[in-house]
Amino acid sequence: MAKTKELSKDTRNKIVDLHQAGKTESAIGKQLGLKKSTVGAIIRKWKTYKTTNNLPRSGAPRKISPRGVKIITRTVSKNHRTTWGDLVNDLQRAGTKVTKPTISNTLRRQGLKSCSARRVPLLKPVHVQARLKFAREHLDDPEEDWENVIWSDETKIELFGKNSNRCVWRTKNAELYPKNTIPTVKHGGGNIMLWGCFSAKGPGRLIRVKEGMNGAMYREILSENLLPSARALKMKRGWVFQHDNDPKHTARAMKEWLRKKHLKVLEWPSQSPDLNPIENLWRELKVHVAQQQPQNITALEEICMEEWAKIPATVCVNLVKTYRKHLTSVIANKGYITKY
Repeated sequence: MAKTKELSKDTRNKIVDLHQAGKTESAIGKQLGLKKSTVGAIIRKWKTYKTTNNLPRSGAPRKISPRGVKIITRTVSKNHRTTWGDLVNDLQRAGTKVTKPTISNTLRRQGLKSCSARRVPLLKPVHVQARLKFAREHLDDPEEDWENVIWSDETKIELFGKNSNRCVWRTKNAELYPKNTIPTVKHGGGNIMLWGCFSAKGPGRLIRVKEGMNGAMYREILSENLLPSARALKMKRGWVFQHDNDPKHTARAMKEWLRKKHLKVLEWPSQSPDLNPIENLWRELKVHVAQQQPQNITALEEICMEEWAKIPATVCVNLVKTYRKHLTSVIANKGYITKY
């Protein structure tokens, strides 16, 4: 893997002299202890450019040989958790001493880059099979069926924290200028819990859950917000309600309440937030809220309600229209988590 030492100018000139004297490439190689291919390259260069001197190059020569590139590319492709240290040591043992940035640039040219691993729900084999079963059973459902679903979920929005991360353009040593900073407080500044729902016709109600939610509170939320949302959205008769498998949602009392209200519930595979299109709305909501940088919990709640009300019905329509793609992605990914 180590790079070949460059021939001296005297050696290159000697190759040309022997060639002009009528000797073959093989004979020259044997006399000078060189490979025939090396001799041939020098002679072709001399014939083309009438010189054996180094010609101007487009840039610095690669520190890692093509063979070395193949080795490290194969290594990270087989083991995605390979460390920088492992790659540096592998190349060093093979005779090539390089730095981490050199390896990084080399792998980037191969379409590979080091990223923080995403945190996703833990999927056991039973979860994977349930997700596959759900995707296959509903893959061919007509679009009209999904338009008649009300999707729901809860989410937490922080006052200060990761939801407020933003990039800024600044000069050197200007990182603490007020325009280049995001104000924070100790312990994250608090957060609020929200419950919301939507359908292909637009967003339904969004409310703040001010206390720890239990089964009784969840039934009250659905009674006061889900049914009014269904009426406001003018859902067709026999509309379907979606919620996940949180214990509060699947408790016996909750199931009995849903039965008495004659509500159809979409059978849902556990550990499947990526299958719920409302996650896309939560993500957009958090981005828009963070851009306004609320300074207290009251302002945070007000801004959440304002931004939720601004969500266009077209966004909701598109989320439902593309739902079949989510199912296809789950099947293609063999039941594992997919991108929202």
